[in-house]
Amino acid sequence: MKLVSIVVPCYNEQEVLPLFYNEITKVTSGMKEKYPELDFEFLFINDGSKDKTLEMFRELADKDERVRYVSFSRNFGKESGMYAGLKNAKGDYVVVMDADLQHPPAFLPEMYSYVRNGEYDCATTRRVSRKGESKIRSWFARRFYGIMNKISQTEIVDGAQDFRFMTRQMVDAILEMSEYNRFSKGIFSWVGFNVKYIEYENVERAAGTTAWSFWGLFKYSLEGIMAFSTAPLAISSLLGILSCFIAFILIIVTVIKALVFGVEGDGYATTLCVIFLLSGLQLFCTGILGQYLSKTYLETKNRPIYIMKETEEIYKNRKKAAEEKSSDSNK
Repeated sequence: MKLVSIVVPCYNEQEVLPLFYNEITKVTSGMKEKYPELDFEFLFINDGSKDKTLEMFRELADKDERVRYVSFSRNFGKESGMYAGLKNAKGDYVVVMDADLQHPPAFLPEMYSYVRNGEYDCATTRRVSRKGESKIRSWFARRFYGIMNKISQTEIVDGAQDFRFMTRQMVDAILEMSEYNRFSKGIFSWVGFNVKYIEYENVERAAGTTAWSFWGLFKYSLEGIMAFSTAPLAISSLLGILSCFIAFILIIVTVIKALVFGVEGDGYATTLCVIFLLSGLQLFCTGILGQYLSKTYLETKNRPIYIMKETEEIYKNRKKAAEEKSSDSNK
């Protein structure tokens, strides 16, 4: 028998969770009929949700023994949620997907067909359109992928998603990268292995609203750039060389104007321009260095990527103990 762990990071997904559970159980039942060697577990990660997501996990765990969950002590972010899912998954194969049905469960049989024969270590989806997204968000997303692939040696495919069907070998390789500042899209590419990309049109959320704001995505893109490229550090040197070159040209022009044409320069305006130019360049370069230094600082702290507060096993044991205590008191 082969166990497939389906990892689902969740943050405030109470509206869409019933729809997702119905869809995923229907798809996996069909896969079980076609591939009798498969068993499934559904591993939900509660990333500090403030709605009834955790209560719904408890209900699902009570009625379906295949359901497992890990609940965090607070919100640690999707990257921590995915890492916790991979770390706690028991399967020979591991699937990472969202609960909002933008990662259609209907792709799972096709993804497994590519992985099961050993030709591919991972099957993933790639959006060929960004239907439903704002034009500004889509434009920035394309620019991000373009910049990343120019300044980084790790190729990140435009439109590739976190929705992945992976072998245990690939999952173990990903878990070896236990860095605190995580950018999974880059990690998936960095570890290598043979990947099959399945193209499809973008699907909108089935219910609820996304927790990703434009500012959140912007910060996430900066995490990716700094995690997989040192090119911004080179900008400091390039800007330093450029500013020195400009200053040298200005000195030559000023000397020629004074000696040849007898034109006296306005020292006050020139001085202000030079001060503002060089000060701006220095602050910009210092900011880049500060960002890398802050990432190094966080890594050296060796803080845990997530803190687990509750699992389905803890919940069931606690519930059983409460029932036994109640039964004893009634006697």
